Amino acid sequence: MSLKSQNPTKTTSWGKLTNHFNEIKDNKMVDFFNKNKQRSKELSIKWDDFYLDYSKNRINKKTILLFNELLEEINLKDSISKYFNGGLINKTENRAVLHTALRSKVNNEIKEDGVDIHDKIENVNKKIKEFSNSIISGSKKGYTGKKFTDIVNIGIGGSDLGPSMVVDSLKFYKNHLKTHFVSNVDGDHVNEVLKNLNPETTLFIIVSKTFTTQETLSNANTIRSWFLGTGALAGDVTKHFIAVSTNIEKVTSFGIEKNNIFPMWNWVGGRFSLWSAVGISISLSVGFDNFNKLLNGANEMDTHFKNTKFENNMPVVLACLGVWYNNFFNCESESVITYSQYLNQFATYLQQASMESNGKSVDRDGKEVNYSTGQIVWGEPGTNSQHAFFQLIHQGTKLIPTDFIGFAQSLHGNIDHQNKLISNFIAQTEALMKGKSLSEVESSGNENFINPFKVFNGNKPTNTILIDKLTPRSLGKLIALYEHKIFVQGVIWNIFSYDQFGVELGKKLANTILDEIENDLSNNHDDSTNNLLEHYKAKNNL
Repeated sequence: MSLKSQNPTKTTSWGKLTNHFNEIKDNKMVDFFNKNKQRSKELSIKWDDFYLDYSKNRINKKTILLFNELLEEINLKDSISKYFNGGLINKTENRAVLHTALRSKVNNEIKEDGVDIHDKIENVNKKIKEFSNSIISGSKKGYTGKKFTDIVNIGIGGSDLGPSMVVDSLKFYKNHLKTHFVSNVDGDHVNEVLKNLNPETTLFIIVSKTFTTQETLSNANTIRSWFLGTGALAGDVTKHFIAVSTNIEKVTSFGIEKNNIFPMWNWVGGRFSLWSAVGISISLSVGFDNFNKLLNGANEMDTHFKNTKFENNMPVVLACLGVWYNNFFNCESESVITYSQYLNQFATYLQQASMESNGKSVDRDGKEVNYSTGQIVWGEPGTNSQHAFFQLIHQGTKLIPTDFIGFAQSLHGNIDHQNKLISNFIAQTEALMKGKSLSEVESSGNENFINPFKVFNGNKPTNTILIDKLTPRSLGKLIALYEHKIFVQGVIWNIFSYDQFGVELGKKLANTILDEIENDLSNNHDDSTNNLLEHYKAKNNL
């Protein structure tokens, strides 16, 4: 049940899209709107509490129809079926991709080692709930009998970015527990976190599938030494440390008892693992009920993605628009601007989810691709970003498609601030589309010299996603929306989205260099690397 392999640029529909692009590439969006008064209704999708307006794009209805032909030609429906039903679509690692099952309430009879995976998922969720409730209520205490006040998640990559983003995004719903995240192997990072913690009231969560990840284990061992150095005994470790891992032997040798180990599964990739026990820091921070609402929201987006026709399917439409700009307009990046300070980590999360997934140069047959794949994803919250890099988006030489994400209702109910926030949210998409011509500048009576500097070319594409309110449920939908967008783009580009061999080479070389630093060895590196090593050793008297 692997995915079909087909070079998209060799399809009939890709040829049609290329001809269509050459026909409309220089057209102005403003003209599209002037000619079609129903454009915004025709190029928008309303679904539940989500509203997607994609009318401010350099497309027309024919563009969408031609992309539908492409999706039919590459058999996207079959790929979606394999995605949800346990096909080994991560072929290079011989694994299924089933993070969607973590939030599904339907038993699809997908089995692992003869056991229905939904039974496993339910059992783990029950364990997460019971453990979370015991920490939040204070019934489970530290080794001195005090209630827990702080939670520290120790992980990196998907074991950090997902949970950290969600906890930050749902800050409004947080309970009394303070949550911290340690990821970087930089010792200054972990020490900055530790200096404000009371070891008697802090719970540590070590998240590492293999329990061998250098950054995570370095931080975990440093924290364990700190904990024992404050007066705790080795037997107290298990009262303050839990783990999310598959390596029972290494976890127990660390000092954590089996009952405090939560499982990870090979069919859940790290960057899509926040829905699993990896998300226990979320459950501890906002309560299991809100964690469950997050899962339910994602499941609702899963259902929308599986069952909705492509032309009304939010993830599919966003995916096709991304391919349109990446492969036809040759845009190298796209920005994601969230008009909510709560979502200040969302773009950072998407960087890993998208760029680690689709940053590939080899197709599903192992052949080097001859077309562009992947996109550079970046962004910050509005309105801050308007006073920073929007200058480049508005008047720079690069075409940067931008997603605007906002919420109709604020959480604290300050309507004055919300009106100002949303007025900027909407105005920026209009300004990017319309721009300001030289004649419009001249009509304002400005001096001739300054006029060219005030011209905005406009015709800058945007998608606008307006959601009723930021809740655990709506956040779950939003994350799943982008997960499925990434999946669809990987299918179109004929690549494997769920391996990440690109992160390994640097890690292996780092181990070699670390050995040389610690044991004063020398190796045959290039001249630059050798000089850097010598400079570092000299500065530290090594």
